[in-house]
Amino acid sequence: MEEQAIIEYLQDYLTPRRKALFEKVLAQRTDHITVVAQDVYQLHNTSAVVRSCDVFGIQNIHVIEEKIPRRIDKEIAMGAQKWVDINRYNSAKDCVKTLREKGYRIIATSPHDESFLLEDFDISQPAALFFGTERDGLSEEILEEADDTIKIPMVGFTESLNISVSAAIILQSLTTKLRNSDVNWQFSEDDKNRIRMDWTKKTVKNSEEILERYKNQ
Repeated sequence: MEEQAIIEYLQDYLTPRRKALFEKVLAQRTDHITVVAQDVYQLHNTSAVVRSCDVFGIQNIHVIEEKIPRRIDKEIAMGAQKWVDINRYNSAKDCVKTLREKGYRIIATSPHDESFLLEDFDISQPAALFFGTERDGLSEEILEEADDTIKIPMVGFTESLNISVSAAIILQSLTTKLRNSDVNWQFSEDDKNRIRMDWTKKTVKNSEEILERYKNQ
């Protein structure tokens, strides 16, 4: 109850329109599907994937920076980095281990013939979708760890898509399928409160000072 009271106190500094928008967006957020970008060379591509995660309701993105440490380009992400959780890893091994412990299947995206077609992918279990570099794709380590691989159907001469385009296509398809399913994909109320608090603190100017005043009442 105390946590709820704190959130309500801080949200008094938001406009009714902003609070309603938070609730509308939060109702569509999910952690049932999560996204992993591995050592993506082009900074704007990682930033564009962050933006796609926000657009399609994916709350967490995981960035493996084993070879190429990068920042998120705020201009390309269009502020999306404020609304999604960006989790960084120094190695692919640590990322895979963490996601498996959280109950995710490791799903590699690959154009190879043995991959499942996107429309045939089973969304009933939590899935971590791994996207690789533009030049080399995913590492052998990830491909060996993967429980399954999926691909986007293509009928042209070109055999691959830019990572940001691939992520957008796959997320749009799978989140639409998820929301039309009986899968329990939404956040618990406790998780929603955590996100509400985070979003509110990022929106309200001097939020830490306001919270300090609340605690000292």
